[in-house]
Amino acid sequence: MLNAVGGHRTTRVGSGRLPAAGGAVLAINHTSYVDFTYLGISARSVDRRLIRFMGKAELRRNLVVRWLMWGCRVIPVDRSAGHGAYVAAVDELRAGEVVGIYPEATISRSYEIKQLKTGAARMALEAGVPIVPCIVWGSQRIFPKGGARHLGRTRTPVMVSVGDPLPPVGTPDELTATLHASMTSLLHAVQDAYGPHPGGEPWVPARLGGSAPTLAEADALDATGR
Repeated sequence: MLNAVGGHRTTRVGSGRLPAAGGAVLAINHTSYVDFTYLGISARSVDRRLIRFMGKAELRRNLVVRWLMWGCRVIPVDRSAGHGAYVAAVDELRAGEVVGIYPEATISRSYEIKQLKTGAARMALEAGVPIVPCIVWGSQRIFPKGGARHLGRTRTPVMVSVGDPLPPVGTPDELTATLHASMTSLLHAVQDAYGPHPGGEPWVPARLGGSAPTLAEADALDATGR
């Protein structure tokens, strides 16, 4: 629906890397309030898999996001009592479902990969399923945190890239470090393929000449709660 309304041009890279059957954790970068929709649509149309995303329960206060979360069967995470959502996600994985999680835990306003939480690794290890790194790029131009929204017919290009699955081995910290390296490499490859990143644009990372905050600056903003 969002793709149809906005006329967004979604390109998928990495077909065949999402397991055709059985449980898997999809670890997704987080740059926008709607990036889960593009990965969800891609997985449904290309891989014939439904992704059960995990998302912050408070996001349901936004009517558009609430509708999208309902349509994607999102597992709501109450951060004051998050263990219940963790248990539910592991149960879904053991039942052969694909669970999508943002290991950065919150939107990256720098559009770089933030420090990752260990939850995705712990889920994969406990359920005995692979972690699949995923990158969505371009959705930060549509519905970013703290920036202008462009929800009309913008024909904004969005790229979805699925990386090679990581086996559930090692400790949570070791697997998380491997995941961070994989997601960072995948992000850079997607950015190279995406096309021009005009200098000074707010959706472009500082590393590529944009006006988005650096990773350190974004972390400082998050610490202030703004």
